[in-house]
Amino acid sequence: MTTFDRVSARLRALPPGAVDLLVVAVVGMFTGSDAAVNEPPYRQADWFTWLLLAISLVALVWRRRRPVPVAVVTGAACAGWALYGHIGELLNLPVIVALYTVAVQGDRRRTPWTGLVASLTSGVVALRVGKDVVNPQGLPVLEMLWPLVPLLLGEVVRTRRQLLAEYAARAARAEVDREREAMRRIGEERVRMAREVHDVVAHTVTAMTVQAGVALDAFDVRPEVARRAMRHVREAGKEAVRELRATVTVLREPADGPVESAPGIGQLPSLVGRFAGGGVEITLRQEGTPEGLSPVVGLTAYRIVQEGLTNIVKHSGARHAAVSVVRRDGLLAVEVVDDGPLSGAPAAGGFGLVGMRERATAAGGTIDYGPLPAGGFRVRAELPACEDRGVERP
Repeated sequence: MTTFDRVSARLRALPPGAVDLLVVAVVGMFTGSDAAVNEPPYRQADWFTWLLLAISLVALVWRRRRPVPVAVVTGAACAGWALYGHIGELLNLPVIVALYTVAVQGDRRRTPWTGLVASLTSGVVALRVGKDVVNPQGLPVLEMLWPLVPLLLGEVVRTRRQLLAEYAARAARAEVDREREAMRRIGEERVRMAREVHDVVAHTVTAMTVQAGVALDAFDVRPEVARRAMRHVREAGKEAVRELRATVTVLREPADGPVESAPGIGQLPSLVGRFAGGGVEITLRQEGTPEGLSPVVGLTAYRIVQEGLTNIVKHSGARHAAVSVVRRDGLLAVEVVDDGPLSGAPAAGGFGLVGMRERATAAGGTIDYGPLPAGGFRVRAELPACEDRGVERP
Protein backbone atom coordinates (compact mmCIF):
# COMPACT_ATOMS: atom_id res chain seq x y z
CA MET A 1 0.00 0.00 0.00
CA THR A 2 1.39 3.38 -1.03
CA THR A 3 1.61 6.46 1.17
CA PHE A 4 -1.26 8.05 -0.75
CA ASP A 5 -3.46 5.00 -0.15
CA ARG A 6 -2.67 5.02 3.57
CA VAL A 7 -3.47 8.71 3.83
CA SER A 8 -6.71 8.21 1.87
CA ALA A 9 -7.71 5.34 4.13
CA ARG A 10 -7.12 7.45 7.24
CA LEU A 11 -9.11 10.35 5.81
CA ARG A 12 -12.01 8.05 4.94
CA ALA A 13 -11.99 6.81 8.52
CA LEU A 14 -12.63 10.35 9.80
CA PRO A 15 -16.16 11.80 10.09
CA PRO A 16 -17.23 13.89 7.04
CA GLY A 17 -17.43 17.06 9.12
CA ALA A 18 -13.86 16.63 10.38
CA VAL A 19 -12.62 16.07 6.83
CA ASP A 20 -14.37 19.24 5.65
CA LEU A 21 -12.76 21.31 8.43
CA LEU A 22 -9.37 19.79 7.63
CA VAL A 23 -9.76 20.71 3.96
CA VAL A 24 -10.77 24.27 4.91
CA ALA A 25 -7.72 24.58 7.19
CA VAL A 26 -5.29 23.38 4.49
CA VAL A 27 -6.85 25.62 1.82
CA GLY A 28 -6.85 28.59 4.20
CA MET A 29 -3.19 28.07 5.05
CA PHE A 30 -1.97 28.01 1.43
CA THR A 31 -4.40 30.63 0.08
CA GLY A 32 -3.86 32.97 3.03
CA SER A 33 -0.08 32.81 2.66
CA ASP A 34 -0.41 33.68 -1.03
CA ALA A 35 -2.90 36.47 -0.35
CA ALA A 36 -0.61 38.04 2.25
CA VAL A 37 2.18 38.58 -0.27
CA ASN A 38 1.75 40.41 -3.58
CA GLU A 39 4.19 41.95 -6.04
CA PRO A 40 4.96 45.60 -5.24
CA PRO A 41 3.38 47.11 -8.38
CA TYR A 42 0.03 45.57 -7.53
CA ARG A 43 -2.48 46.01 -4.74
CA GLN A 44 -1.44 44.60 -1.40
CA ALA A 45 -3.67 42.64 0.94
CA ASP A 46 -6.26 44.67 2.78
CA TRP A 47 -9.60 44.15 4.48
CA PHE A 48 -11.35 43.31 1.16
CA THR A 49 -8.77 40.62 0.36
CA TRP A 50 -9.27 38.95 3.71
CA LEU A 51 -13.06 39.28 3.45
CA LEU A 52 -13.08 37.37 0.16
CA LEU A 53 -10.81 34.73 1.73
CA ALA A 54 -13.14 34.39 4.73
CA ILE A 55 -16.19 34.05 2.46
CA SER A 56 -14.44 31.36 0.39
CA LEU A 57 -13.39 29.35 3.43
CA VAL A 58 -16.82 29.53 5.07
CA ALA A 59 -18.44 28.44 1.80
CA LEU A 60 -16.13 25.41 1.57
CA VAL A 61 -17.61 24.04 4.80
CA TRP A 62 -20.84 23.32 2.86
CA ARG A 63 -19.18 22.00 -0.28
CA ARG A 64 -20.59 18.48 0.17
CA ARG A 65 -24.18 19.62 0.72
CA ARG A 66 -24.28 22.51 -1.79
CA PRO A 67 -21.45 21.91 -4.28
CA VAL A 68 -22.74 24.15 -7.10
CA PRO A 69 -23.53 27.21 -4.91
CA VAL A 70 -20.15 26.81 -3.19
CA ALA A 71 -18.44 26.73 -6.60
CA VAL A 72 -20.26 29.93 -7.56
CA VAL A 73 -19.27 31.70 -4.32
CA THR A 74 -15.60 30.64 -4.44
CA GLY A 75 -15.44 31.43 -8.16
CA ALA A 76 -16.83 34.91 -7.54
CA ALA A 77 -14.26 35.46 -4.77
CA CYS A 78 -11.43 34.35 -7.08
CA ALA A 79 -12.69 36.70 -9.82
CA GLY A 80 -13.00 39.48 -7.23
CA TRP A 81 -9.33 39.11 -6.27
CA ALA A 82 -8.26 39.34 -9.89
CA LEU A 83 -10.50 42.29 -10.69
CA TYR A 84 -9.45 44.03 -7.47
CA GLY A 85 -5.84 43.76 -8.58
CA HIS A 86 -4.56 41.12 -6.17
CA ILE A 87 -2.60 38.58 -8.17
CA GLY A 88 -1.53 35.17 -6.80
CA GLU A 89 -0.80 31.62 -7.87
CA LEU A 90 -2.88 29.95 -5.14
CA LEU A 91 -5.82 32.32 -4.89
CA ASN A 92 -7.85 29.98 -7.10
CA LEU A 93 -7.32 27.03 -4.70
CA PRO A 94 -10.77 27.39 -3.04
CA VAL A 95 -12.59 27.29 -6.38
CA ILE A 96 -10.43 24.35 -7.48
CA VAL A 97 -11.62 22.37 -4.44
CA ALA A 98 -15.20 23.46 -5.11
CA LEU A 99 -15.08 22.43 -8.80
CA TYR A 100 -13.56 19.08 -7.82
CA THR A 101 -16.47 18.51 -5.40
CA VAL A 102 -19.01 19.43 -8.11
CA ALA A 103 -17.60 16.74 -10.39
CA VAL A 104 -17.00 14.04 -7.80
CA GLN A 105 -20.53 14.34 -6.38
CA GLY A 106 -22.34 15.12 -9.62
CA ASP A 107 -22.97 13.28 -12.87
CA ARG A 108 -21.76 13.41 -16.43
CA ARG A 109 -24.47 15.86 -17.48
CA ARG A 110 -23.67 18.47 -14.81
CA THR A 111 -19.88 18.39 -15.17
CA PRO A 112 -19.71 19.62 -18.83
CA TRP A 113 -22.06 22.53 -18.12
CA THR A 114 -20.07 23.49 -15.04
CA GLY A 115 -16.83 23.32 -17.02
CA LEU A 116 -18.27 25.47 -19.82
CA VAL A 117 -19.47 28.20 -17.43
CA ALA A 118 -16.25 28.16 -15.39
CA SER A 119 -14.03 28.31 -18.47
CA LEU A 120 -15.94 31.18 -20.05
CA THR A 121 -15.97 33.12 -16.79
CA SER A 122 -12.24 32.61 -16.28
CA GLY A 123 -11.53 33.73 -19.85
CA VAL A 124 -13.65 36.87 -19.52
CA VAL A 125 -11.92 37.78 -16.21
CA ALA A 126 -8.51 37.23 -17.82
CA LEU A 127 -9.40 39.53 -20.72
CA ARG A 128 -10.72 42.22 -18.37
CA VAL A 129 -7.65 42.07 -16.10
CA GLY A 130 -5.28 42.14 -19.08
CA LYS A 131 -6.49 45.60 -20.08
CA ASP A 132 -5.34 47.16 -16.83
CA VAL A 133 -2.11 45.25 -16.12
CA VAL A 134 0.51 43.54 -18.20
CA ASN A 135 -1.61 40.37 -18.26
CA PRO A 136 -0.18 38.88 -15.05
CA GLN A 137 -2.76 36.07 -15.06
CA GLY A 138 -1.47 34.56 -18.29
CA LEU A 139 -3.09 34.13 -21.68
CA PRO A 140 -6.90 33.97 -21.71
CA VAL A 141 -6.79 30.55 -23.40
CA LEU A 142 -4.71 29.14 -20.58
CA GLU A 143 -6.98 30.75 -18.02
CA MET A 144 -9.92 28.98 -19.67
CA LEU A 145 -8.21 25.59 -19.28
CA TRP A 146 -7.33 25.53 -15.57
CA PRO A 147 -10.98 25.15 -14.35
CA LEU A 148 -11.23 21.98 -16.40
CA VAL A 149 -8.41 20.26 -14.48
CA PRO A 150 -10.24 19.81 -11.13
CA LEU A 151 -13.41 18.87 -13.00
CA LEU A 152 -11.60 16.14 -14.93
CA LEU A 153 -9.92 14.90 -11.76
CA GLY A 154 -13.25 14.76 -9.95
CA GLU A 155 -14.82 12.95 -12.88
CA VAL A 156 -12.05 10.34 -12.81
CA VAL A 157 -12.42 9.82 -9.06
CA ARG A 158 -16.21 9.60 -9.30
CA THR A 159 -16.03 7.09 -12.15
CA ARG A 160 -13.53 5.00 -10.20
CA ARG A 161 -15.77 5.01 -7.14
CA GLN A 162 -18.73 3.94 -9.24
CA LEU A 163 -16.72 1.11 -10.76
CA LEU A 164 -15.55 -0.04 -7.33
CA ALA A 165 -19.11 0.11 -6.03
CA GLU A 166 -20.32 -1.87 -9.03
CA TYR A 167 -17.58 -4.45 -8.53
CA ALA A 168 -18.49 -4.73 -4.85
CA ALA A 169 -22.18 -5.10 -5.74
CA ARG A 170 -21.34 -7.79 -8.29
CA ALA A 171 -19.20 -9.61 -5.75
CA ALA A 172 -22.04 -9.42 -3.21
CA ARG A 173 -24.55 -10.71 -5.77
CA ALA A 174 -22.16 -13.47 -6.76
CA GLU A 175 -21.76 -14.47 -3.11
CA VAL A 176 -25.54 -14.51 -2.66
CA ASP A 177 -25.89 -16.59 -5.83
CA ARG A 178 -23.23 -19.01 -4.61
CA GLU A 179 -24.96 -19.37 -1.26
CA ARG A 180 -28.32 -19.83 -2.98
CA GLU A 181 -26.83 -22.45 -5.30
CA ALA A 182 -25.19 -24.20 -2.37
CA MET A 183 -28.50 -24.25 -0.48
CA ARG A 184 -30.27 -25.55 -3.59
CA ARG A 185 -27.75 -28.35 -3.97
CA ILE A 186 -27.98 -29.18 -0.29
CA GLY A 187 -31.77 -29.31 -0.60
CA GLU A 188 -31.55 -31.56 -3.66
CA GLU A 189 -29.07 -33.82 -1.89
CA ARG A 190 -31.32 -34.03 1.16
CA VAL A 191 -34.25 -34.99 -1.05
CA ARG A 192 -32.13 -37.57 -2.84
CA MET A 193 -30.87 -39.08 0.40
CA ALA A 194 -34.38 -39.13 1.86
CA ARG A 195 -35.60 -40.85 -1.30
CA GLU A 196 -32.84 -43.47 -1.09
CA VAL A 197 -33.49 -44.18 2.57
CA HIS A 198 -37.24 -44.34 1.98
CA ASP A 199 -36.87 -46.80 -0.88
CA VAL A 200 -34.44 -49.02 1.00
CA VAL A 201 -36.25 -49.05 4.34
CA ALA A 202 -39.80 -49.22 2.98
CA HIS A 203 -39.00 -52.07 0.62
CA THR A 204 -36.92 -54.02 3.12
CA VAL A 205 -39.48 -53.77 5.91
CA THR A 206 -42.28 -54.79 3.54
CA ALA A 207 -40.32 -57.73 2.12
CA MET A 208 -39.26 -58.88 5.58
CA THR A 209 -42.84 -58.60 6.84
CA VAL A 210 -44.08 -60.71 3.94
CA GLN A 211 -41.46 -63.41 4.43
CA ALA A 212 -41.91 -63.37 8.21
CA GLY A 213 -45.65 -63.95 7.69
CA VAL A 214 -44.90 -66.87 5.35
CA ALA A 215 -42.49 -68.36 7.89
CA LEU A 216 -45.01 -67.97 10.72
CA ASP A 217 -47.79 -69.68 8.74
CA ALA A 218 -45.55 -72.55 7.60
CA PHE A 219 -43.52 -72.99 10.77
CA ASP A 220 -45.38 -76.07 12.05
CA VAL A 221 -46.72 -77.49 8.77
CA ARG A 222 -43.89 -76.95 6.29
CA PRO A 223 -40.63 -76.22 8.10
CA GLU A 224 -38.63 -76.09 4.87
CA VAL A 225 -40.84 -73.26 3.59
CA ALA A 226 -40.42 -71.42 6.88
CA ARG A 227 -36.67 -71.82 6.72
CA ARG A 228 -36.61 -70.57 3.13
CA ALA A 229 -38.70 -67.57 4.13
CA MET A 230 -36.39 -66.76 7.04
CA ARG A 231 -33.42 -66.98 4.68
CA HIS A 232 -35.19 -64.41 2.54
CA VAL A 233 -35.59 -62.23 5.63
CA ARG A 234 -31.89 -62.52 6.37
CA GLU A 235 -30.93 -61.76 2.76
CA ALA A 236 -33.26 -58.76 2.69
CA GLY A 237 -31.68 -57.44 5.88
CA LYS A 238 -28.16 -57.88 4.49
CA GLU A 239 -29.16 -56.19 1.26
CA ALA A 240 -30.66 -53.25 3.17
CA VAL A 241 -27.50 -52.90 5.26
CA ARG A 242 -25.36 -52.99 2.10
CA GLU A 243 -27.42 -50.32 0.37
CA LEU A 244 -27.52 -48.10 3.44
CA ARG A 245 -23.76 -48.47 3.82
CA ALA A 246 -23.29 -47.47 0.18
CA THR A 247 -25.52 -44.46 0.71
CA VAL A 248 -23.63 -43.33 3.80
CA THR A 249 -20.29 -43.94 2.05
CA VAL A 250 -21.23 -41.41 -0.60
CA LEU A 251 -21.51 -38.80 2.17
CA ARG A 252 -18.36 -39.78 4.04
CA GLU A 253 -15.88 -40.67 1.29
CA PRO A 254 -14.41 -38.21 -1.25
CA ALA A 255 -15.85 -38.18 -4.74
CA ASP A 256 -13.00 -40.33 -6.12
CA GLY A 257 -13.05 -42.77 -3.21
CA PRO A 258 -14.32 -46.36 -3.37
CA VAL A 259 -18.10 -46.62 -3.61
CA GLU A 260 -20.10 -49.82 -3.77
CA SER A 261 -21.97 -50.33 -7.02
CA ALA A 262 -25.64 -49.41 -6.98
CA PRO A 263 -28.27 -52.03 -7.83
CA GLY A 264 -29.54 -52.21 -11.40
CA ILE A 265 -31.90 -54.17 -13.59
CA GLY A 266 -29.62 -57.19 -13.27
CA GLN A 267 -30.80 -57.58 -9.66
CA LEU A 268 -34.51 -57.54 -10.55
CA PRO A 269 -34.97 -61.35 -10.29
CA SER A 270 -33.70 -61.38 -6.71
CA LEU A 271 -35.82 -58.33 -5.96
CA VAL A 272 -38.96 -60.09 -7.20
CA GLY A 273 -38.02 -63.20 -5.27
CA ARG A 274 -38.14 -61.36 -1.97
CA PHE A 275 -41.89 -60.93 -2.36
CA ALA A 276 -42.49 -64.57 -3.22
CA GLY A 277 -45.00 -66.33 -1.03
CA GLY A 278 -46.67 -63.16 0.17
CA GLY A 279 -50.01 -63.87 -1.46
CA VAL A 280 -49.15 -62.00 -4.68
CA GLU A 281 -48.02 -63.94 -7.71
CA ILE A 282 -45.40 -61.82 -9.48
CA THR A 283 -44.14 -62.44 -13.01
CA LEU A 284 -41.04 -60.77 -14.46
CA ARG A 285 -40.40 -60.19 -18.16
CA GLN A 286 -37.12 -58.75 -19.37
CA GLU A 287 -36.20 -58.01 -22.97
CA GLY A 288 -32.96 -56.52 -24.14
CA THR A 289 -29.50 -56.73 -22.68
CA PRO A 290 -28.62 -54.72 -19.56
CA GLU A 291 -24.96 -54.44 -20.58
CA GLY A 292 -23.74 -50.89 -21.19
CA LEU A 293 -26.76 -49.31 -19.53
CA SER A 294 -26.10 -46.13 -17.60
CA PRO A 295 -25.87 -46.82 -13.84
CA VAL A 296 -28.24 -43.94 -13.17
CA VAL A 297 -30.87 -45.37 -15.50
CA GLY A 298 -30.34 -48.88 -14.12
CA LEU A 299 -30.74 -47.67 -10.54
CA THR A 300 -33.82 -45.65 -11.49
CA ALA A 301 -35.46 -48.67 -13.12
CA TYR A 302 -34.61 -50.83 -10.10
CA ARG A 303 -36.07 -48.31 -7.64
CA ILE A 304 -39.24 -47.87 -9.69
CA VAL A 305 -39.85 -51.63 -9.72
CA GLN A 306 -38.95 -51.81 -6.03
CA GLU A 307 -41.39 -49.06 -5.08
CA GLY A 308 -44.09 -50.47 -7.35
CA LEU A 309 -43.92 -53.92 -5.75
CA THR A 310 -43.79 -52.39 -2.26
CA ASN A 311 -46.95 -50.42 -2.97
CA ILE A 312 -48.68 -53.51 -4.29
CA VAL A 313 -47.93 -55.51 -1.15
CA LYS A 314 -48.73 -52.66 1.25
CA HIS A 315 -51.70 -50.94 -0.39
CA SER A 316 -53.28 -53.34 -2.87
CA GLY A 317 -55.38 -56.45 -2.50
CA ALA A 318 -53.99 -57.77 -5.77
CA ARG A 319 -53.44 -61.44 -6.41
CA HIS A 320 -51.27 -61.03 -9.48
CA ALA A 321 -48.65 -58.50 -10.54
CA ALA A 322 -46.54 -58.23 -13.66
CA VAL A 323 -43.17 -56.52 -14.01
CA SER A 324 -41.92 -55.74 -17.49
CA VAL A 325 -38.54 -54.21 -18.38
CA VAL A 326 -37.96 -53.82 -22.11
CA ARG A 327 -35.00 -52.15 -23.77
CA ARG A 328 -35.74 -51.19 -27.34
CA ASP A 329 -34.99 -48.31 -29.75
CA GLY A 330 -32.89 -46.35 -27.28
CA LEU A 331 -35.54 -46.50 -24.55
CA LEU A 332 -35.92 -48.57 -21.42
CA ALA A 333 -39.61 -49.14 -20.69
CA VAL A 334 -40.38 -50.15 -17.10
CA GLU A 335 -43.90 -51.22 -16.18
CA VAL A 336 -45.44 -52.60 -13.00
CA VAL A 337 -49.11 -53.66 -13.19
CA ASP A 338 -51.38 -55.34 -10.64
CA ASP A 339 -54.99 -56.52 -10.67
CA GLY A 340 -55.97 -55.15 -7.28
CA PRO A 341 -59.24 -53.29 -6.63
CA LEU A 342 -59.41 -49.64 -7.60
CA SER A 343 -59.77 -48.50 -3.98
CA GLY A 344 -56.51 -50.13 -3.07
CA ALA A 345 -54.37 -47.82 -5.19
CA PRO A 346 -51.80 -45.77 -3.31
CA ALA A 347 -52.40 -42.06 -2.86
CA ALA A 348 -50.99 -39.89 -5.61
CA GLY A 349 -49.30 -37.64 -3.09
CA GLY A 350 -47.39 -40.42 -1.31
CA PHE A 351 -43.66 -40.17 -0.92
CA GLY A 352 -43.10 -43.31 -2.96
CA LEU A 353 -44.89 -42.07 -6.08
CA VAL A 354 -43.32 -38.64 -5.73
CA GLY A 355 -39.91 -40.26 -5.40
CA MET A 356 -40.49 -42.33 -8.54
CA ARG A 357 -41.38 -39.22 -10.52
CA GLU A 358 -38.32 -37.38 -9.20
CA ARG A 359 -36.08 -40.29 -10.11
CA ALA A 360 -37.47 -40.60 -13.63
CA THR A 361 -37.15 -36.85 -14.23
CA ALA A 362 -33.58 -36.76 -12.90
CA ALA A 363 -32.64 -39.61 -15.27
CA GLY A 364 -34.10 -37.72 -18.23
CA GLY A 365 -37.19 -39.89 -18.59
CA THR A 366 -40.92 -39.76 -17.99
CA ILE A 367 -43.30 -41.69 -15.77
CA ASP A 368 -47.03 -42.20 -15.65
CA TYR A 369 -49.08 -43.98 -13.04
CA GLY A 370 -52.70 -44.39 -12.13
CA PRO A 371 -55.61 -46.83 -11.82
CA LEU A 372 -56.70 -48.88 -14.82
CA PRO A 373 -60.29 -48.75 -16.12
CA ALA A 374 -60.77 -52.50 -15.57
CA GLY A 375 -59.24 -52.39 -12.12
CA GLY A 376 -55.72 -52.51 -10.85
CA PHE A 377 -52.92 -50.00 -10.86
CA ARG A 378 -50.15 -49.39 -13.37
CA VAL A 379 -46.81 -47.63 -13.18
CA ARG A 380 -45.01 -47.09 -16.49
CA ALA A 381 -41.74 -45.24 -17.00
CA GLU A 382 -39.70 -44.59 -20.12
CA LEU A 383 -36.02 -43.92 -19.54
CA PRO A 384 -33.23 -43.13 -22.00
CA ALA A 385 -31.23 -46.32 -22.52
CA CYS A 386 -27.99 -44.46 -23.22
CA GLU A 387 -24.72 -46.33 -23.31
CA ASP A 388 -22.40 -45.90 -20.35
CA ARG A 389 -19.01 -45.31 -21.96
CA GLY A 390 -17.31 -44.61 -18.67
CA VAL A 391 -15.12 -41.69 -17.74
CA GLU A 392 -11.65 -41.32 -19.14
CA ARG A 393 -9.06 -40.84 -16.47
CA PRO A 394 -5.67 -39.24 -17.00
